[in-house]
Amino acid sequence: MNLFYTPDIKDQYYQLDEVESKHCVRVLRLKEEDEIHLIDGKGTLFTAKIIDAHPKRCTVECIEKKEEFGKLDYELHLALAPTKNIDRTEWFLEKCTEIGTSEFTPLLSSHSERKVVKHDRLFKVITSAVKQSLKAYHPKLNELTKFADLVTSDFDGDKFIAHCNPGEKTHLKQLCKPKAKCLVLIGPEGDFSPEEVELAKANGFQEISLGESRLRTETAGVVACNIVSLANY
Repeated sequence: MNLFYTPDIKDQYYQLDEVESKHCVRVLRLKEEDEIHLIDGKGTLFTAKIIDAHPKRCTVECIEKKEEFGKLDYELHLALAPTKNIDRTEWFLEKCTEIGTSEFTPLLSSHSERKVVKHDRLFKVITSAVKQSLKAYHPKLNELTKFADLVTSDFDGDKFIAHCNPGEKTHLKQLCKPKAKCLVLIGPEGDFSPEEVELAKANGFQEISLGESRLRTETAGVVACNIVSLANY
């Protein structure tokens, strides 16, 4: 299935942008009458036929559409402190998009190694993973957000904070409920500070463990995502 991201699609006829047109015509070498699929990122999968295989403005005709294609029966919001090596954060976004995530928030905490991210670049990584994994829903990507701002904001679901500080914690698999909405916080390599953990607890977050191993930030994010996914399998 050749999948193209077309967030502004509305009508029967649609013109791919220059990047997608080039990929369609130059890279994939598709031509008139070939069938492709389009997604709007909101759950609709369109089947379309190429009617003008122009390498800069390829035009297609939509011939079928499916609503709520591949919709998850749970909502997962992952908030993770971006790693110093941004490639590792991009890997996390790619893999968690493939597994199934509703929303991402780059998190700025007191021990953060990276305090600036390029939102457009991260969005493109997610878009590529959406297309690769044949999903019709594009996860929301928030701007870099301060820890205190996120944990004190309203959230109508289960809230978890993963950390390695001393103290009793419950494994996420024991707390994760199927068909639920949850927010999981993953800290930087230096972990969340004790003050941040206490602030989160005061705002309804449950302390969780992701296992006995000490995990890298991006690995912890993927493990949390997979646990939630398996709880809904």
